[in-house]
Amino acid sequence: MLIAGQLLLGLVLLVAGGEVLVRGASALAAAFRISPLVIGLTVVAFGTSAPELGVSLQAALTGNADVAIGNVVGSNIVNLLVVLGASAIVAPLIVSSQLIRLDVPLMILACIGMWVSSLDGVISRGEGAVMFVCLLVYIVYSIRASRRETVEVAEQAGEGAESGIKHLAIQAGLLIGGLVMLSFGARFLVEGAIAIATSLGVSQLVIGLTVVAVGTSLPEVVTSLVAAYRGQRDIAVGNVVGSNLFNVCCVAGLTSIAAPEGIPVGQQAIQFDLPIMVAVAVICFPVFCLGGVIKRFEGGLFLLYFGLYTAFLIVSSTDPESTNEFGGTLLKIVVPLTILTLGVSYWEGRRMKSRDGLDSAMGDEENRR
Repeated sequence: MLIAGQLLLGLVLLVAGGEVLVRGASALAAAFRISPLVIGLTVVAFGTSAPELGVSLQAALTGNADVAIGNVVGSNIVNLLVVLGASAIVAPLIVSSQLIRLDVPLMILACIGMWVSSLDGVISRGEGAVMFVCLLVYIVYSIRASRRETVEVAEQAGEGAESGIKHLAIQAGLLIGGLVMLSFGARFLVEGAIAIATSLGVSQLVIGLTVVAVGTSLPEVVTSLVAAYRGQRDIAVGNVVGSNLFNVCCVAGLTSIAAPEGIPVGQQAIQFDLPIMVAVAVICFPVFCLGGVIKRFEGGLFLLYFGLYTAFLIVSSTDPESTNEFGGTLLKIVVPLTILTLGVSYWEGRRMKSRDGLDSAMGDEENRR
């Protein structure tokens, strides 16, 4: 009963915190004439990723490196497959050209960089420092680029700037309060879930990849769902991409700096989990590019992928002898589905462009008449 009450309290705090956070973040974006996308990529993303930072730092400093690595890798996978998938089902997500040109490629490079850094069995302090510096450069560039946008876009983004400035303290308080509620809500859920998983004899790495990763990603899940429902779709998508960058460059970076000898990385993570993280990021990129919209059926497919990934982790932990056979079966499902989805997305994108071109031509003809 105590654990059930803890889980329920955590869920309530998460939902309330997500609502308050999105309200405060969108108002601050207007007040400071910064686009909602950049707010989602920075303030909201880093705030909702604070639980990952706390959990990984504590795990690394107490000698539970598998939990720290599993938390980062699992959270990135959860963000792309669960957060984007569920948000796209709530409302199709429009992907801005900035995300396609800059932010998503940087996210992919960060994931690859983390994998490469771990190939020798450890992410050293120096490698962690490089990751963290890259994140600081990215934040400064994103904010400056947003404030250098054209006058028209700046005016559009700042339509509510006057009222936002008048209530700046209130909106900042809402944002901070939302982050606090998200943090405590995630903590209650994670502690309860870990207690249940540990009693069932699940390994540390699997707990980090699933229970802890999902639990610490719940702020992103709730925030993106609320943002999608309220029409703040730039915040919904930017939150995911920014959180993944933060997880790699700040969570993994600072954790490796804080750990006395860096973060040791096990062979299972190097050979399977990190490549899966990279593969998920790479597969999502063409979905973003084709049509510039994450559709509902694509969101459903992302959720299916996560279910299959979780099933594989459970099978590999409970029945190692059948892991290869089960993995082969999953590949026979995932590869055709991915090819089919990309084909449908490409066809949909071409059809939309053709329709837009036809509408434009008809409009020009009307103007000539």
